[in-house]
Amino acid sequence: MFPIAELLLFAVSSAIAFLLWKALQLVWPGYNSPLRHLRGPKGTSLILGNLGEIVNNVCHYHPTRVPLRRFIPNFVLQETSVPFEKWVKEYGGTLRFKGFLNNNQLFTVDTRAVNHVLTHSNDYQKPPDARRGLALIFGEGLLVVEGTQHRQQNPAFGPAQIRALTETFFAKADRVRHYSFDHPSTNRNQLRDLWCDEIARDPTATITGTRIDIVPWSTRVTLDIIGLAGFNYNFDALETSGQPNELSEAFSTIFTASQNITVLKVLQNLIPILHLIPSAASRRIQAAQRTMAQIGKELLTKAKAAALASATEKGEIEKNTLHGRDLLSLLVKANIATDTPESQKLSDKDVIAQVPTFLVAGHETTSAAVTWALYAMTQASEVQTKLRDELLSVDTDTPSMDELMALPYLDAVVRETLRVHPPVPNTSRIAMKDDVLPVEKSYTDRYGVVRNTIMIAKGDPILIPILAMNRSEELWGPDSHDFKPERWNNVPEAVSQIPGIWGHLLTFIGGPRACIGHRFSLVETKVILFSLVRAFEFELAVPASEVGSRTAIVQRPVLRSDPTHQPQLQLLVKPYQRT
Repeated sequence: MFPIAELLLFAVSSAIAFLLWKALQLVWPGYNSPLRHLRGPKGTSLILGNLGEIVNNVCHYHPTRVPLRRFIPNFVLQETSVPFEKWVKEYGGTLRFKGFLNNNQLFTVDTRAVNHVLTHSNDYQKPPDARRGLALIFGEGLLVVEGTQHRQQNPAFGPAQIRALTETFFAKADRVRHYSFDHPSTNRNQLRDLWCDEIARDPTATITGTRIDIVPWSTRVTLDIIGLAGFNYNFDALETSGQPNELSEAFSTIFTASQNITVLKVLQNLIPILHLIPSAASRRIQAAQRTMAQIGKELLTKAKAAALASATEKGEIEKNTLHGRDLLSLLVKANIATDTPESQKLSDKDVIAQVPTFLVAGHETTSAAVTWALYAMTQASEVQTKLRDELLSVDTDTPSMDELMALPYLDAVVRETLRVHPPVPNTSRIAMKDDVLPVEKSYTDRYGVVRNTIMIAKGDPILIPILAMNRSEELWGPDSHDFKPERWNNVPEAVSQIPGIWGHLLTFIGGPRACIGHRFSLVETKVILFSLVRAFEFELAVPASEVGSRTAIVQRPVLRSDPTHQPQLQLLVKPYQRT
C-alpha cells in the first residue's frame, strides 16, 4: 500500500475513532445519570431525542420528513415552552426529556429546585458548548465566563457599583430619550417623526394605516440608546440616509452569524478542534471582531483619559468619587481606582470584551420586549386604549423618570409583556458536581415512588424554564397564558416563590448570574412605549395565526408562512387623533 494511502487511511480511522469517543462521552453519562429515573417523554429520534418536537412546534417542520440540517438552526437555540407545558400536564412539574443523542436533561418548574440551581452559580454553570459558541461570537465577556473569572470581571457590578449604575441608567435613559428621540435642534421625537414621514407618503394611511415592520425600527432605536448609554458612542442607526458606521456593520455581521447556525458550527461546538476548518462565515466574523476590538481600544483609551482627569493632585482615584456618564466609563473608573484591590482589576482585553456584551444584553433584549409589547396590544385593543389614555394624561412629551415610573398601567403592561413574552424563553446550566436538589413539591418517579429531592450527577444538563414558569397555571392560575395587565393589581401568592431578581418573574433570572441591567431595560422599554403609544394606533397587518416565534439569542416574532423565518412583525400604524 502506498504511503499516501496509508496516511489517508490512518487519518480517516483516527477521525472515526475520535468521533466515536466523543459520541461515547456525550451518550454514556446519560445512561448512568439519576435523571433516567424521572418520568418523561420517549425520544422521537435517535439523534435529536425530543428536540425535533420543540422545533416542530415552533416552525411547523415535520420531524420525520425534514433532514437533520433543517433542524440545526433551531434546535440548538432555545425555543418556546409549549412542548414542555404539555409534558408537565402529563408527567408533572419535574421530568426529564431527551436532548442531543438522547441524553437525559432535567426540566422542572419547582421553584425551590430552580432557586437552588440559580443561587449556586459555581455548582451550576453554562454548558461548555454554549459558552464556546458565545465566546467565538461575542468574546470572553460576562455572558460567557464563569467562576473565578466571572467574579474577576464583575468588580464594577457589585452592590455599591450597581447603585452607581442605576443612577447612570436613569440619567442616560433620560438623556438618550432627548437625544435619540428628540432631535436636538427641533425638540422632535426622531423615531416618531420618521414614522410620521413614512405615513405621510402613504396615500392609504388615513384609512387603514401604513404597513410597517416593527422589528428593524425597534432594533435601531435600542442600538442608538445602548451606544450612548453603554460607551458614549453614536451609532446613528435611526439615520436612514448615508452608510451605517463601522461598528454598526461589525456588530450586525456578528449578530447575523449568531442566528445562522449550521451543521459545521454545531460540530465545532462539540469538537473544538474542528474550528481549524476555515469557512467564509468564520472569516467574516473574525474581520468583524477585529473591527470591534480596534474601536473598543479607542473607546477604552478615551474612557481612561477621562477617568485619569478626575485624579487628585496626588494622582489618587477613588471609586466613591467617580461618576461615569456611561457603563464603559464606570467600568474603567472602578478598574483604575486606587482603592480597588489588584485582584479585582481587569486587563484591557477583559474590559474591551464587555463592549459586545453591552450591545447584546442592552440592545437586543429591549428591542424584543418593545416588539412583543406592541404585538400584545394589537391583540387586546382595550389594553392599548387604556394605556394610551394613561399616557395622554401626562401633560408633557418628555416626563421625568420619576413621572414615567409612577404610571401604574404602563408598569403593568411592561410586566405582563415580560411575563408572557420574555426575550429569552429558556436558559441552561450543567452540574459541575454531584448534588441533591431540594423541592417545594414532591413528585413521583417512573417507578411510582414519591420523591422529595432530585438527585443530580456531575455533567447533568438542566433547563431553566423562564417562559414555562412565567406562565405556569399552577402559579398564575387558569388564565396564565392570557395577556392581562390587570392581573398585577392582585398577583397570586404562589408567584412570590419564583426565584427571579425582579417582579415575581424569571425573565431576568436570579442569583449571582441575574441580569444586572434589568433596571435600564425596564426604563428604556417604558420610554419607547410612552413615545409610540401616545402618538400612534397599532393593528396587526396579518392574521394572528400567522405570527410565530423563533429564538436566536432572543425570542422574536416571525411569519409562519415565511420559509426563511426571519424576524418580522408587520403592523398597520396610523397617527392617533385626539377627540
